[in-house]
Parts: sequence; structure tokens; C-alpha cells
Amino acid sequence: MGIEWGTYVLVGSIFLLLLSGLPLAFVTGLVALVFTVGWFGPNAIPLVISRVYGFITEYSLVAVPMFVLMASLLDRSGIARDLFSGMRVLAGRLPGGVAIQTLVVAVFLAAMSGIIGGEIVLLGILALPQMLRLGYDRKIAIGVVCGGGSLGTMIPPSIVLIIYGLIASVSIADLFVAAVTPGVLLAGLYMTYVLIRCMVNPELAPAMPPLPADERGPARIRAIKAVILPAAIAFMVLGTIYAGIASVTEAAAMGVFGVLAATMIRRELTFKLVHDSVMQTLTTCGMIVWIGVGAATLVGVYNLMGGNRFVSATILGIDAAPVVIIIVMMIILLILGLFLDWIGIAMLTLPIFVPIITKLGYDPIWFGILFAVNMQVSFLSPPFGPAAFYLKGVAPPEISLGDIFKSLWPFILMQLAVLALMLAFPNLAMWLV
Repeated sequence: MGIEWGTYVLVGSIFLLLLSGLPLAFVTGLVALVFTVGWFGPNAIPLVISRVYGFITEYSLVAVPMFVLMASLLDRSGIARDLFSGMRVLAGRLPGGVAIQTLVVAVFLAAMSGIIGGEIVLLGILALPQMLRLGYDRKIAIGVVCGGGSLGTMIPPSIVLIIYGLIASVSIADLFVAAVTPGVLLAGLYMTYVLIRCMVNPELAPAMPPLPADERGPARIRAIKAVILPAAIAFMVLGTIYAGIASVTEAAAMGVFGVLAATMIRRELTFKLVHDSVMQTLTTCGMIVWIGVGAATLVGVYNLMGGNRFVSATILGIDAAPVVIIIVMMIILLILGLFLDWIGIAMLTLPIFVPIITKLGYDPIWFGILFAVNMQVSFLSPPFGPAAFYLKGVAPPEISLGDIFKSLWPFILMQLAVLALMLAFPNLAMWLV
């Protein structure tokens, strides 16, 4: 069997096994083992194991559990809840004010942790009932929670960018710097969309009742206090990275320290809070590591088979401008994002795509930004968009998955618009690097 048919059989085997309900990590590991023994014989197994060892001993990977632990501690503390309450006061009577302040809180949460699921669950618990109680249009409320909660894929310290940096062997700090502009642009686009729709049709977002005059001053002071701790944590993480004081891994550890210190100041630090946060971190990181091990094994086998050269020659052989090749890659990632988890997509495609990007003369940092925006689309896209399922777990029973997915289309279109802008104007992402 040649590499061409080997590729078809390998990809077909993955999708057939995924249809059986097996987790992606086990599917990729099983297919890798069968192809290793079948293509090369048992003596090739140590070569594949060496790739797994290289993946799990990567120092920068330590940043992932640190950021997950940060997010878990934030989930269980009252920091995010008070931040939401404070921003609600500061938003005042702005059209769609609660929705806009929800997006601002989402940016803060993304800048503190970079974890998607926790942000959507938090906003679903804090913001969604508040907007529905005030009479907000259901589609806007749902879209804001899912769209805002998915900003963690883009806004540093994004776990997606950390994994991309590890696979592509590029500076994670540079990725973080490049992600600032598109992240802020996307958040601004969401806010503009909400503001315009609510100005055109105020019934979509009824204004909050004003506070009594004697309560406005104390409420604003409490709101400012609620913002200080999250801002300090975000500065501790991102400021040290951008200033060159700490690496991403060190900054992640400082972030955990900052959240622990904040919970101590707020007198919320308990054994149960730490225990539950650590257990959630172990579960989440275990999933990431197992998917990474399976994908690293599969990619190692496929490269030994000559698959990387086959795919590279096939893509580079397309008789079209280089930008068309990039668009083809984006379409492949968008299609995979409909069915696979982002970590699996990263592990399976980036070892092949990034060398092609380099050969075409493009900057892999820029391609990392395209990848992150693309994965943000995958978080919202039906039929398996994780954001919808995260929100469904905490949404009122009358809100169905169909309602959630119908509400996400304007936000998916905005994500695709930002992806097109980054593709057409690379300097939008690269001007700060």
C-alpha cells in the first residue's frame, strides 16, 4: 500500500472509530499503534514512543495546568460574581448595558485564565438569568454569553495559543502580543453589534431601573473595588510577559498565586475550594494530555510513513496563489472544527500545516492567530459546538440546544469576518510584534 492509499485508510479509520463513540485520544492512539505495527513492524514502536516522551516533557506545557487551576479557582470564588455586579453598575443605562458589561467581564475573565468552558458556565450562571429577568431578547442574551465566553481562545493568556506555540516551536509571548489586536477587535465587534441592535430596537434590551440618588456613589465605589482585584491579576499575568519579566510558564504560576492571594484577601480561601479546583484541573489537564499523547503518536507514525511529505507536496502542488492555499487550510480547519475538539485538531494538523506555511514564506505567528480565530468559530459551530453544550448545562430548562445554536449565527459571522480581516490584512495582527 502506497502513502496515498495509506492516508485514505488512516483518515477513514479515525472517522469510523469516532462514530463508534470512542474518545479521540483512544482513537488516535489505537490507529497509530495498528499502523506502526502494520506498516513498519513491532521494532518501530520505540521511535513513536520517543515522540510521546518529547511531548510530555515540554517545559512550556506546565503553563497549561497553571492557567486551568487559575480558572478553576476563579470559578469557585466570588471574584467573577463581584466583577459582574460591579460592571453592571458602571454600565449605567447604556442601551443593552447588561449585555455589554457581560462582554467586558468576559474579556476580564479571558485575560485572567484563558479557559473557555469555565467562562461560559460562569456567565451562564451570572449573566444569562439577569438578562432574561430584565426582558432581554433571548437570542442576544444567549449569543453574548457564548460569544463572550469563547473570547478565551483569542485573548491572552489563551491555552489555544500556548498549545500552538508548543507545536509550531514559536514564541508564545509573541503569539500573545499578536493576539491582542484581533481579540480586542472581536470583543469590540460584539459590543458594537449589541449596541446598534439595542439602539435601533430598544425593546430587545429594556433599560435597568436607575439606582436611587443616595445609592449611586456607594454603588460606584463598590464597583471600582470589584474591578481592582481582577485587573491586578490580569496585569500580573500579562504585564510580566509583555514586559519581559517572566516567561509564560512563570507568569502562569504568578497568576495562580495572585488568585490565591485574592481569595485570601476576600476570606474565601478554604480547603474545599482548593481541593475542588485541583481535582477539576487534574481532570481537564488529563484530557488534554491524553489527546496530545494520542495525536503525537499518530502524527509520528504518519510522518515516518512519509505522510508529511505527501501532504506538503499535495498542498504546495496546488496551482494557485499562496493565499489560496492558506484559505484551503482555513476551510479544512473549519470543517474539522464541526466534529473534533480543538486540541485534537491542533495536534493532527499543525505539525503538517506549519512547515508548509514556512515554505510559503508566511510568518507562523500570523498563522497562529488565524488558527486561534478559526478555533473560536469551532466553539460555536453546530452540530458539536462545545459552547452550546456548556451553556445548556446551566441554562433554564425552557432553552433548548436548538435555541442556543440559532442564537449563535450572528456571532459566528462576526468571527468569520475577523478571520477574513486577519487573512487579508496580516499587519492587523503583526503590528505589535
